Amino acid sequence: MSLTLHSSTSFINKKETKNSRTHDDISNMTCFAQTKPSFHLKAKNSKEIQFFAPNMEGRNINNEEEGEKLHVLTTSTHSNNSRTTKVPVFVMLPLDTINIGGNLNKPRAMNASLMALKSAGVEGVMVDCWWGLVEKDGPLKYNWDGYYELVKMVQEHGLKLQVVMSFHQCGGNVGDSCSIPLPPWVLEEISKNPDLVYTDRSGRRNPEYISLGCDLLPVIRGRTPIQVYTEFMRSFRERFKNYLGDVIVEIQVGMGPCGELRYPSYPESNGTWRFPGIGEFQCYDKYMKASLAAAAEAKGKNDWGRGGPHDSGQYNQFPEDTGFFKRDGTWNNEYGQFFLEWYSGKLLEHGDRILGSAEGIFRGTGAKLSGKVAGIHWHYNTRSHAAELTAGYYNTRHRDGYLPIARMFAKHGVVFNFTCMEMRDGEQPQSANCSPEGLVRQVKKATQIAGIELAGENALERYDGGGYAQVLATSKSESGNGLSAFTYLRLNKRLFEPENWRNLVEFVKNMSEGGKTRLPECDTSRTDLYVGFVKESHAKKTAEAVVV
Repeated sequence: MSLTLHSSTSFINKKETKNSRTHDDISNMTCFAQTKPSFHLKAKNSKEIQFFAPNMEGRNINNEEEGEKLHVLTTSTHSNNSRTTKVPVFVMLPLDTINIGGNLNKPRAMNASLMALKSAGVEGVMVDCWWGLVEKDGPLKYNWDGYYELVKMVQEHGLKLQVVMSFHQCGGNVGDSCSIPLPPWVLEEISKNPDLVYTDRSGRRNPEYISLGCDLLPVIRGRTPIQVYTEFMRSFRERFKNYLGDVIVEIQVGMGPCGELRYPSYPESNGTWRFPGIGEFQCYDKYMKASLAAAAEAKGKNDWGRGGPHDSGQYNQFPEDTGFFKRDGTWNNEYGQFFLEWYSGKLLEHGDRILGSAEGIFRGTGAKLSGKVAGIHWHYNTRSHAAELTAGYYNTRHRDGYLPIARMFAKHGVVFNFTCMEMRDGEQPQSANCSPEGLVRQVKKATQIAGIELAGENALERYDGGGYAQVLATSKSESGNGLSAFTYLRLNKRLFEPENWRNLVEFVKNMSEGGKTRLPECDTSRTDLYVGFVKESHAKKTAEAVVV
């Protein structure tokens, strides 16, 4: 299953999973395999060899309607302006890096891991600062001790740190190997007033994140959610002011489930959602319903304010199974446009509020601000882009939903962080109408127009050459909109297996050389991106490339 979600979350009530996020026994693995000399693949110019031709199968590209916007097809043609800028690589730390007591988890193993990562040439690491751990003991009672110990250790190894302000729970999403709920005193307020969290049409509540519908209402012990997030970030700044801009080089501001600016439209907990379902709109708590009613009244359409679309289907349906999302569905009539503008507009306002607060707090500290947007690539090759719509991204065949987000980020000087950088169209199930490559191209274009930096992550754990090669290709730009940084998911025991470690070291080296494509000897992802294939197919004949 190929998804783009991964939560920055993990620990309490640890579950056994195949993709363990812990780093037990890494301290015993202090000998790392040496990286073998590798092959370079060269071409006489940038047009002679193309590893990643976009797969547009299933995409209707016959201008069926006057003025139809095919933003997915936007590509750069400035091949003579290629840049070879270094792309720093960070590595995400385990989700349970800080334990429930607020202390650094397995410090000896962490020390050995950081030493190894430094030897591999990585720029630094990323860690989640969990609201549910730091402010666990009561309002305004912050415990930063474990994070302080980590910052000191990172500094001692000469590494940099990206810190995520994680205002969401850990657990219930792809990659969540543990559970860290919201602070207990916040959960008490939710139990008294269940409308504080997102709610779907059937009344199912989602405790991952406080509903943006009550952003400006004093519903959390006399404080608004925005005030709570602001004071949390201010406390962090005061505790770590001597490290900001030096060791702590980036603050990623959480704005929703999994730390991403989105609605929790595709929750995996209890089997609610499965890939590639379209998800459901999350606008049925009383605060969101009141906002929708007010918007409809202002438009003189009171009937439109009684709830979300009645024909939008259920979590695990496909677009054509619904009246709203199907090819000529109501998503594109006057009502559908009104609802989607309101729904996506509320999300933009939410991000604007939190990033505005973060900008005021961290201005002048030297640390960059970033925000994360989900890479929802399934059903991208359909007209309605249903899965993106339920998540709050008003992106359709006729409308660019990422440019408004990029411009809002630009307003606050925020780096646009995006996932699924390792995915290729050909790896996805055809029935899901996926196009991660098309989605990444669209986001790159939006950030270029908005004039902001684009950083990337891989959505799922990948250790093979094909995944790394795709990131390398994505990181490069011929028109000035390549990646400014890449954060690899994630530090665990598998990463230190000899072949996986060699691949990582080689990847970091390639990124430091500006994305010069250096291919692995073999590739377990069943792509053609490996040296063996180049030798066997005599690539010189077709691409005028040589193995040196």
